[in-house]
Amino acid sequence: MGTKLINKTWLIHAMLTTVLWGVWGALIEIPEKAGFPATLGYAAWALTMIPVALIALKIIKWKLDTDKRSVLLGISAGLLGCGGQLILFQCLGIGPAYIVFPIISLYPVVTIILSVLILKEKASRRSWIGIILALIAIILLAYQTPNNSVGHGFLWLLLSVIVFIMWGLQAYIMKFASDNENAQSMQAESVTFYLMVSSILLTPIAFFMTDFSQSINWGFSGMYSALIIQALNAIGFLFFAYAIKFGKAIIVVPMMSLAPVGTVIISLIIYAIIPHPVIITGMVIAFVSIYLLAE
Repeated sequence: MGTKLINKTWLIHAMLTTVLWGVWGALIEIPEKAGFPATLGYAAWALTMIPVALIALKIIKWKLDTDKRSVLLGISAGLLGCGGQLILFQCLGIGPAYIVFPIISLYPVVTIILSVLILKEKASRRSWIGIILALIAIILLAYQTPNNSVGHGFLWLLLSVIVFIMWGLQAYIMKFASDNENAQSMQAESVTFYLMVSSILLTPIAFFMTDFSQSINWGFSGMYSALIIQALNAIGFLFFAYAIKFGKAIIVVPMMSLAPVGTVIISLIIYAIIPHPVIITGMVIAFVSIYLLAE
């Protein structure tokens, strides 16, 4: 019984991450619609990462991994994730969201390929079916209603591919750094700390990208609600770090990418928004995928 519970540790953390990121996704538009730019939302997220990272260090009694390998891998993973988010802001400013999101959402493919080829991760036939279904569901869940925006040139496409690669690499490096099979395995808490450091380092870029000539809501419905909502994202990352340490990246990362299922459900309850049939199809496939992956 005890061994079985330990083996399912990754699943518990994965489900917690999916729930937190799903709620975050449903609420994130509240401060943005109230006049608090997404770029400043990034800064709010970076701030919320600080207490989360400190709590993580407290859990391991402040024994941060400080060897060169840990620092290099931790900062690399952090810069890839945070840098990808900032590039995404620029990408959405010049390109069509209905194409950008499906491209970027497939980043688990990069993680899966690297994890299979380099880390030699394996999965059962049932899990592989779940992984394939998850990738299909991810594309469908990323569906955006087409509009008249076709983008300017092909820069947006290049930026989309760059984010796709960066996020896939981030998840792979996190697994490589904290792999339990490696004698130099990093603690998940240390990974979280270095992501916090990376997010703070890139915050000035987020400020530079912000148009301060426009009115910005610094009140509760703007800045303060952003801090509260972004805290869900920050806490979710700590659980993600645990999930990817104790589980297989080829299973954990696709499952994490199904968080939009929770977003759609919560949005339906709060905003009474009926999702597009394509998204509903994606949700059905996602539920089947989660069932198969949680073997």
